[in-house]
Amino acid sequence: MRLLALAPGDPGRTPPAAETAPGRPDLRRAAPWISAAALLAALLLSLRCGKLALPFGTEVRMLAWRLFGIGRPTWPAASAAVLFSIRLPRLTLGALTGGALALAGTGYQGLFRNPLADPYLVGVASGAGLGAVLAFVLPLPAGLYGLGIVQVMAFLGALGAVGLVYAMAWRGRGAPTGTLILSGVAVAALANAGTSYLLYRHGERLQTVYGWLLGGLNSATWSDAALIAPAILASALILILHGRVLNALQLGEEQTASVGVNVERARLLIVCAATLATAAAVSVSGLIGFVGLIVPHAARMLFGADHRRLLPVSALLGAAFLVTADAGARSMPGVSELPVGVVTAACGAPFFLMLLHLRRRETD
Repeated sequence: MRLLALAPGDPGRTPPAAETAPGRPDLRRAAPWISAAALLAALLLSLRCGKLALPFGTEVRMLAWRLFGIGRPTWPAASAAVLFSIRLPRLTLGALTGGALALAGTGYQGLFRNPLADPYLVGVASGAGLGAVLAFVLPLPAGLYGLGIVQVMAFLGALGAVGLVYAMAWRGRGAPTGTLILSGVAVAALANAGTSYLLYRHGERLQTVYGWLLGGLNSATWSDAALIAPAILASALILILHGRVLNALQLGEEQTASVGVNVERARLLIVCAATLATAAAVSVSGLIGFVGLIVPHAARMLFGADHRRLLPVSALLGAAFLVTADAGARSMPGVSELPVGVVTAACGAPFFLMLLHLRRRETD
């Protein structure tokens, strides 16, 4: 993919809307450090949260012993099991999932030039939900569930839904953005209808299926994190490498093509990368909403709209946000654990309404 050298006014530069307003501190240079610090703070907070309270500093001593051989193991074996078999896999999976959803949301928002776009816009969530529900209700051998058949079918359902959306939207040599969105709405409605029918016919599985659809990290394992990490890292690499292209797309497809970008190929790569990241995250965590909507928009408000910086920063902040939300979900009083999807929805819905209000004021 060939791009001309950047010059003043070049589409590869940060759009004018991203420039720092007079009187506002310029946080753009420190954006990576601020985001990394936020993630580190969220990870340390998450280690402390849970039904089993560990003495202060025990987590750090156990990590120092396990990683570097520093100190002496004076803690109970149960505490080590909680940390290394439950909490660390959970926060690792939460960071991967939150980063993937935020990264995909940033890619979709840049591609569709709409801050209200999210990773589920083109049917990913509906397809994943249908695939997971099929895994729950079909008479499959019990051994397959231990091998992750629910995650596999959710992943395939998400990819299949987006593939169908793209096939429906394809016109001649490309898939126009508006047609992609409309096709996504249609496929999502069809998949949701299938999910509702299966839930109606298999009411005895309702609680199990509904728990998955709400989204959660309570069953996280190291194998889950290892399973989705390659897909998320590959998607992140593709999207970050297309940061300059996403900047150019903000000025329109014609101007983007004029600087040597194959717009249709770039659109396909961005959609595929964002979809792969979302499908991988959803397959192991369920449908966790609003992360890919509010995190990219908040990062854009704080650090500007240059996608070369916005994509990695959104990934770090998305990881920090979901890890923090999961820590809150684990700390809620009660015997049962609150699904993290409920926490993200409680935070995201007011933010979404605020975005709608701000957009309405801009158009009035």
